[in-house]
Amino acid sequence: TVLEYITKSVVDDPDAVEVDSVEGRRGTVSLEVRVADDDMGRVIGKRGRVANSIRTLLRVAAEREGKQVTLDVLEP
Repeated sequence: TVLEYITKSVVDDPDAVEVDSVEGRRGTVSLEVRVADDDMGRVIGKRGRVANSIRTLLRVAAEREGKQVTLDVLEP
């Protein structure tokens, strides 16, 4: 998926990246990302800029399919 590709390119340990999707109601998809403990800062970024940029890209991709998407970065 797009999220997995982006996340793996940002982190130092791409093998530790896990992406889960949970279908919600009314076409909402919740995406959950788990990364290695050392890579949490890389995925979130300063003041959340990297995470917000990823959310923006996901929103654009989801809108093309008529869905809504949320992103949660979970602790390992």
